[in-house]
Amino acid sequence: MREIRLHGPSDLRLEERPHPGKPGPGQVLLRNKAVGICGSDLHTYHDARIGDTALKGPLCLGHEFGSVVEAVGEGAVDGNDQPLQAGTPVAVDPAQPCGHCEFCERGHPNLCQNIHFCGTYPDQGALCDFMLMPSRCCFPIAKDMDFGEASLLESLGVALHAVDLATIRVGDTAAILGAGPIGLLTLQVAKLAGAGPIFISDKFPWRLKLAEKLGGVPINCDTSDPAQVVTRATKGRGVDVAIEAAWADQSVQQAADMVRLGGRMVLVGISGNDEIKMKHSTVRRKGMTIRLSRRMKHVYRRAIDLYQRHAVDFKSLISHRFPLEKSAEAFAMNMKYEPGVVKIIIDL
Repeated sequence: MREIRLHGPSDLRLEERPHPGKPGPGQVLLRNKAVGICGSDLHTYHDARIGDTALKGPLCLGHEFGSVVEAVGEGAVDGNDQPLQAGTPVAVDPAQPCGHCEFCERGHPNLCQNIHFCGTYPDQGALCDFMLMPSRCCFPIAKDMDFGEASLLESLGVALHAVDLATIRVGDTAAILGAGPIGLLTLQVAKLAGAGPIFISDKFPWRLKLAEKLGGVPINCDTSDPAQVVTRATKGRGVDVAIEAAWADQSVQQAADMVRLGGRMVLVGISGNDEIKMKHSTVRRKGMTIRLSRRMKHVYRRAIDLYQRHAVDFKSLISHRFPLEKSAEAFAMNMKYEPGVVKIIIDL
């Protein structure tokens, strides 16, 4: 079968790999149909590591994906605890918690001590024709759903988890830093939760144009100081909630500067240098609550329901599609953030 593997920084190769074989008990064999490129993929692609997790061998990237069930193992049930059948189209949760450690038992599978996660070394990802997965990671989708849009359900799950952590209430004011796919989905979810106005900053004009279309108040962080813009717009008060969904660099301090006294900040973005920098006096004097978002938990059913009710817009986010053979070109384009890039989907 075909597989895209990362051998080092920016070194993606199309290779022929052995078929993974038949599924065992509680497993399914998936035929992957579409994979989204995520910001965390770009970290690994660019640096051959993410945070303190470094590549020690070739890695197949990809954790946002839609697939078709090719074969099922004994006792295979989906994420809704229903029997799975071959031919079922599914969205796939890339996280595979153990279900038995202290944190799983406390209801925090995203903090599992023994978690496996597709596309994070050493766990192989979805940029391949076939893969084996635990059946419980699979959630059936409508037969007419575009698989590229299905891959965005994982991103929507991340956005839902971030908004849950932010405890947004009707009438809260909010700011989102970063108008990439996660930021744009967070904007849509925060709006559904009743927040407004919602300021959103980015440096790319085409992303800000889309953010405005989706209901945000756009701020170009290359031409204005987002914190100053928000402070003026709120008459010095600041916003109730700021959600950082960029690259966790100067955007962290900007988020802290935007938040009102006693406000809340959620950090979703991943720092390139594995550090978070902000002024201690800013957060201390404001008595801020700071929460860091770790992937997602217990949100896939909600994500699918929101999509099926047409409550979120996926189609506008997909800017480019590439075949698997051109994955290296797709990653290079995304890494350079060439004009027009929002979400790139790789079709298999």
